[in-house]
Order: sequence, then structure tokens, then C-alpha cells
Amino acid sequence: MNLINNIFLKYSHNLLKELDLGRKEPMQYQKKWFRYLLECGRGSAFGKEHGFDNINTIREFQQRVPVMDYNATAPYINRLLEGEDYVLWNRKVKMFSKSSGTSADKSKFIPVTDESLKTTHYGGFLRMLATYINNNPGSRMFMGKALTLGGSVKPVATGKAVTGDLSALLLMNSPRIVEFIRTPRRDTALMGDFNRKLEAICRESAPQNVTNFSGVPSWNLMLMNKVLDYTGRKNICEVWPNMELFMHGGIGFEPYRAIYKKLIPSGGMHYLENYNASEGYFAFQDVEDEEGMLITANNGIFYEFIPMGMLQDVLDGKVKEIPTLAEVQTGVDYAMVISTIGGLWRYLIGDCVRFVSTYPHKIVITGRTQLHINAFGEELMISNAEQALAKACRKCRCTVTDFTVAPVFMELGDDSHTSKGFHRWAVEFGTPPADTDEFASVLDYYLTTLNSDYEAKRAGDATMRQLEVVVLPKGRFMEWMHSRGKVGGQNKVPRLYKDERFIKELCGPR
Repeated sequence: MNLINNIFLKYSHNLLKELDLGRKEPMQYQKKWFRYLLECGRGSAFGKEHGFDNINTIREFQQRVPVMDYNATAPYINRLLEGEDYVLWNRKVKMFSKSSGTSADKSKFIPVTDESLKTTHYGGFLRMLATYINNNPGSRMFMGKALTLGGSVKPVATGKAVTGDLSALLLMNSPRIVEFIRTPRRDTALMGDFNRKLEAICRESAPQNVTNFSGVPSWNLMLMNKVLDYTGRKNICEVWPNMELFMHGGIGFEPYRAIYKKLIPSGGMHYLENYNASEGYFAFQDVEDEEGMLITANNGIFYEFIPMGMLQDVLDGKVKEIPTLAEVQTGVDYAMVISTIGGLWRYLIGDCVRFVSTYPHKIVITGRTQLHINAFGEELMISNAEQALAKACRKCRCTVTDFTVAPVFMELGDDSHTSKGFHRWAVEFGTPPADTDEFASVLDYYLTTLNSDYEAKRAGDATMRQLEVVVLPKGRFMEWMHSRGKVGGQNKVPRLYKDERFIKELCGPR
């Protein structure tokens, strides 16, 4: 173990000890944060409105405070954006993370307090790094630099706060010492023009000793390809021979794994998933070869989980008491609900998760509460789509850089016969398959093996016929995202959508 790793692990000793305890007794930390949240919330307008002074237990909290999505929370956030203080938290809010969401155009503004930035976001990242170095004591990650593809920041109208991508807020507030181990320079990483930023990063970072990078796989893939074009090298190992770690999140990694392994052909390369959203840092992969991410139980967030079959009843107020970490079960799809030191209360984040183990509590993200297709009773979740796509790519020896899926609904033909519905996939390949029709057939088959509802609707072409694949030219998704003003790490291609709106924009009228 080198000296830097040794010093870092000594500095991180308490974090590692806390993680060990959290694996065994997460509710010890959850109850502590619940009490702290209530105490701080009592000094806010929201807390007074919901009678926090008379709440002492988790069950009382669940009875008094409704589960709220962004639309329900937005009136409180708008008051903060207009300059009012102490609306959701007993301290002033000076930052808002701007997020477009996954399947909607309207921007969300998530309040970020100094406390949530330090305890939740930076704290979660430190826990992940400490675990990685502890598991890989021979790592030379700190001997080089971390590559950062940041967002942009701008003042809001009141001048009292700033808004921007979460990555930009993290960069803007990072400790000065971080500047010595990160590339590119902060002002380059915060550039608003994405294409100019990519060019500047290539100029500044290509000559550096980059050992790790992090972020959304799709946007970083563009950066990696830009670096290869700039340097004229065949793969990333020729540019950065000491590259060893990619900490990815935001979208599923499986469809991209084969591409990254080709771009970075190194036996010493590690890929770790983390769950870091605008609302908080929730989990990270603590063991590379094991399924699931470890929930961070001691980082300023109180978690609740709604079984998906119960979601509408909870939103309608018919069911109020829902499971905490102490009551969740493996194999159940849950909508995650959070209360945070950023001032979010019983906030329905919109992600659907499943526990693959308890004690330690490890989750996989199975999709969005609204990011699924159920046009014909097929209940296609994003996790099914990504897993099937990864299997089909391996089978057909191809790679995919981006995709989106939508249902094509049944229509009544001129002969009075009703056509069968199906799913249309718009796909941009990195390496195309030898036969697109065969790829579509293989992909359809794997979906039936992963989703029993899809299988039932496809059986004998009873309700649905085989999916259709539309091949898009390289760069089309990037052009489309540019045209929508959705460029940067916080913006994601909508993978599953309820109708063909996005596919028609990408492909043109059919």
C-alpha cells in the first residue's frame, strides 16, 4: 500500500467503521436522522403547516405528512426561488440543482443546502472512495487525476441563489485541495457550451495522468470518443495507461459495458455503480462482483419504501403507513420515498428499486415509477429492457450507444381487422449487428425470458407482435438532445415513453 492510500484510509477510518455498523443495524442511524429532521423541520413553514411540534414517532409522521411528488412539492420550492426563507428547512437555501427528470420536459429545481451538499453528496462519495481503496489497497488512483465532465451554473432571477446541474454545484463548492487531483480546471468543467467544453477538456486533460472518471455512461462515452479523435489513439489505455476506475450512475450500465471494455482494454479496470441524484446520494456498489448497491443509512436521509402495487393507494391517501428499512423485503419492487436535510419531505423521488439483500441492505434500480410501458398489459420496466438489450448485444456481437422505446398501438385497418400492437425501438449502434432483423428477434426473445407479462402478451402473437428496431445514424441522439437544449450529465435520453412522440422526433414521420 502506498503512502497516500495509507493516509486516506486512516482519515476514512470512522467512515468505514460506520458503514460496517450500517450493514448490521441501519435503523440505528435512520432513527437518529429522523429525530434530527423533525427537529430542524419544526422551524420551517412546512413543519408548522404539518404540525411537526406534535409528531414524535415515525408512524405519527406518516399519518400527518402525505407522500409528495415534485408537483406537490413545487409550490414550496417556488417560494424559495422567489426569495422566501425557511420554507422547507430552518436554514437558508442558496443552491438549487436543476434536473430535467427522465421522461418529462419540465425542469425540476431541487433545493440543496450546505448541509446536504457536505453530509449527503460529498459524504456519499467519500464512503465510496474509502470502500474502493480499502478493497483495492494496491490502487494507484490517487497518484493521478480524476476526470470530471461537469455541468453549468447560473444565478436565478432573485440573485440570492444559484441553479445548475448537480455536478456543477459539486464542482463549484468542492474543497480547494480537490483542484490538485482533478482535471480539467474548474472554469473549463463549468463551461456552458458542451461542444466547446469537450474540446477544452481534450486539450487540458489528454496530457494528464488520468486514473479515474465518473458520471453518466452515455455522456462520458462521447467524451472518451472525443479524446480518441483528438489524440489519434486507438483506445483509452494508450492515452491514459493508468486508468483504473469508472464510477458510473444515472442510467443502466449494462448496454454500455461491452463498449467501455473495448475502449479501455485493461485487466485492471474497475466499474462501480453509484446512486447519486439531485435529491441525494443514496447508495453505492461496495463489492464489485456482487449484485446491488449498499444503501447509505447515515447520510442525512430518512428512507421509506412503497410497494409498487400499493403506490396509487398511498398517493390517494388510502394507505399511510409504509415500510422503512427495518421492514423491507427482498424481491419486491418499491417506490422510494425520502426526507432529507435538503428540505424534502416524504418526497417520491420517482425511482423504483428492489432489495437483493437485507442486512446489508443492497438495492438495484429497476426503473422509474412512471418510466415503464404498459400499453398492452406487458409491464415493461427499464431494467427488463436494459438486461435484454445487453444479452442481445452479446449474442449478436454488436454494441449500442443509445436507444429509446415506445409502444405502437393497435389500429383498425381498411379491412375492419385490428392490427396488433408492438414496441418500436429506435437504436443507435456503436458496432451494428450483421442482421438487424435477427437482432430484433433475439431482443424480443430475451424480453420474454425476463418479463412474464411481456411473454404472455407475445405468446402466439396474441396481443403483441414482435418488436421493431429502427436504426438511427451515429450521432443522431446527440443532435436531438442538442435541439431540445438537453445537453450535459443531468439530462438523460428517455428510455421508455408512453407514446411515439420522441421516436417520431428522432426518426421523422413514418
